[in-house]
Amino acid sequence: MTNFIVKKVAVLGAGVMGAQIAAHCINAKVPVILFDLPAKEGNKNGIVLRAIDNLRKLNPAPLGLPELATQIEIGNYEDDLERLAECDLIIEAIAERMDWKHDLYKQVAPHVAADAIFASNTSGLSITRLSDGLSEELKPRFCGVHFFNPPRYMHLVELIPTAATRPEILDQLEAFLTTTLGKGVVRAFDTPNFIANRVGIFGMLATIIEAEKFGLTVDVVDDLTGSKLGRAKSGTFRTADVVGLDTMSHVIKTMQDNLHDDPFYSVYQTPALVGKLIEGGAFGQKSGAGFYKKVGKDILRIDPATADYVPSGAKADDLIGRILKEKDPAKRMKALHDSSNPQAQFLWAIFRDMFHYIAVHLESIADNAREIDFAMRWGYGWSVGPFEIWQAAGWSQIANWVREDIDAGKALSREPLPAWVFDGRHGVHVEDGSWSPSQRKVIPRSDLSVYARQAFRAGVFGDHSVGGAAAGTTVFEDDAVRIWHQDDDVLVLSFKTKMHVISPAVTAGIHKALEEAEANYKGLVIWHADAAEGGAFSAGADLQSMLPLFMSGGTKAIEPEVVKLQQAHQAIKYANVPVVAAVAGLALGGGCELLLHAARRVAAIESYIGLVEVGVGLIPAGGGLKEITARAAEAAKGNDILQFLKHTYMHAATAAVSRSALEAQSMGYLKGDDVIVFNPYELLHVARSQVHAMHEAGYRAPRRTLIPVIGRYGIATIGAQLINMRDGGFISAHDYKLGMMIAEIVSGGDLDAGSLVDERWLLDRERKAFMELLDHPKTQERIMGMMQSGKPVRN
Repeated sequence: MTNFIVKKVAVLGAGVMGAQIAAHCINAKVPVILFDLPAKEGNKNGIVLRAIDNLRKLNPAPLGLPELATQIEIGNYEDDLERLAECDLIIEAIAERMDWKHDLYKQVAPHVAADAIFASNTSGLSITRLSDGLSEELKPRFCGVHFFNPPRYMHLVELIPTAATRPEILDQLEAFLTTTLGKGVVRAFDTPNFIANRVGIFGMLATIIEAEKFGLTVDVVDDLTGSKLGRAKSGTFRTADVVGLDTMSHVIKTMQDNLHDDPFYSVYQTPALVGKLIEGGAFGQKSGAGFYKKVGKDILRIDPATADYVPSGAKADDLIGRILKEKDPAKRMKALHDSSNPQAQFLWAIFRDMFHYIAVHLESIADNAREIDFAMRWGYGWSVGPFEIWQAAGWSQIANWVREDIDAGKALSREPLPAWVFDGRHGVHVEDGSWSPSQRKVIPRSDLSVYARQAFRAGVFGDHSVGGAAAGTTVFEDDAVRIWHQDDDVLVLSFKTKMHVISPAVTAGIHKALEEAEANYKGLVIWHADAAEGGAFSAGADLQSMLPLFMSGGTKAIEPEVVKLQQAHQAIKYANVPVVAAVAGLALGGGCELLLHAARRVAAIESYIGLVEVGVGLIPAGGGLKEITARAAEAAKGNDILQFLKHTYMHAATAAVSRSALEAQSMGYLKGDDVIVFNPYELLHVARSQVHAMHEAGYRAPRRTLIPVIGRYGIATIGAQLINMRDGGFISAHDYKLGMMIAEIVSGGDLDAGSLVDERWLLDRERKAFMELLDHPKTQERIMGMMQSGKPVRN
């Protein structure tokens, strides 16, 4: 086996995409040089420096930590091209002009290392035509690598070879993108806009055409085509505003200029309304106006008839809401097809147009149907891909309905469906793979070794893959947890509660899993089956389940459950086998406290961790403050503990949540030796490997030790800071009370500085404060407000 290790990356072009690609490389600890033209005035690297400075201001943040910006190396095409020889991967990301790219290729080609991969991040230009600007020696190492914006957060990367690209180049790049940068790779044919933008932009154009046909306003369309369809909640028109109407128009023009023989060519026109908006400087979100415009606190929508902005907020009809809640895909699609309601007819029309388009174009744009479904899921935020929707709704029936509409002139093209659609099949996805019209056979999943790191790869409807919710051998299962293993020596505990909140039944499940792991396994991993699909690690304690207890027995009825939670977390910490928390998504409140007690944490880069209890008028009582105190004392190593405590204390007092796993590490919620992974599909694999490593190293539970605390000195010092915040109007009187309670706990109470306390001392103070707050009217207001609206109440 030959290792391909990317030791350094060069990104050519410090525009929005180039700078963000560089940022994500730095997130992943890959050294990167960001190049651009020399500035005409001042510092010759001024263009790159301004781009790097802008990275700190972008939202969502491209950097896992703002200070990582300083690690991006800088260069310009005039002075620094010889540094390209240091790089194993060079990504060109300049403006979408073929001539500009060719000019740059001639300039950089002599400096590219002999074994380096050279790739273009073009969003739709021909990779083959781009390669015409390269030497014959470099062409085999050239391909397209299309990141989606914003590249840190969008899972999709399209890989596009030319006929000359060496296969091993693609394999090496796919492995790097998958594990190091955490991407989902789709291989596309070299056709205009590749797969996701080709299909996605067609879908948006079809939606605009059909909305006009059925007389629907932009706000209604967005309500219909957003989360109700399992797509991005921004819907169609709001998504266009976010992308930028000028950007959308550019992608449409690429199709218009290069797809003259396409049977859907008439669709590839910038809609008249979009043209008018662009002409008037309304480019969408970046210009403050597009299909929508914010005026004060009001969101207005464009009225196509008058070109004026009018109040928005119209929603889908109740009938449509009921239809879309139908769980049977076949019944749901039939109801839309058969209904006379204009909104239902609109939805059937956009489904029909999409099915028609992907069937006609599958052979020319992708190797197989799976690539189209993944492209739309990972690049456009669909929960289910278009071929999956068709197959789940009944392949033959849908095909016949689409054919009827084509024959009746209702479709956007007269092009018939391909013959393979009617060859007796039940869909395009089967257990052995997915249909490829170009090869006339089913294509299996990639067998690259990088995918052995994914215990449960992303599946498609019809491939009968077993996900993490049902795989392996179950040891115990109830409504709250599943305890299972993959027929090996590592036990897995998975929560089944909504957002994996910690209910009394989950607490019981933790004890049961620990008992089983200590008796029969090398260790325990806490991992949830939806970790790679945006699921939470845990949103904290299950307040809803405790409400009946509180209503019937008051705070006294709650206290035993708090004790059980503390005991469960202590049992995790002092288990005789290593317990690894596999974290992805939200880890809030009790979820944060749980992971703090694990022997090690393996966290996906997109982990959002924090002690947020003050938001509901409470303080952490599951051992979180105790762990903050113990970690600060350990880090101080005999020095002033307050200097190590003040930042982590303030995070808890202000309910601060990390914006990445990297930030969680800087906040103290993750330790320096905890592992951060970039691909959430690899989370379980890495967590299990950590269990094995700790077991092989002779893991022993930590010794119970006394903890030095800062006592009255700490309370007074922190209290002075809180008084300033309260008197300055930064926090409310109740926030001040909560802050002082937290200060008293992490300082150890009314003791001399340097006093030694045990963990039980701190846990008792957590619990006592928690119980006192439960009876406080202001806290009860916050709890009820959160349960009713899902938003924190500030009082």
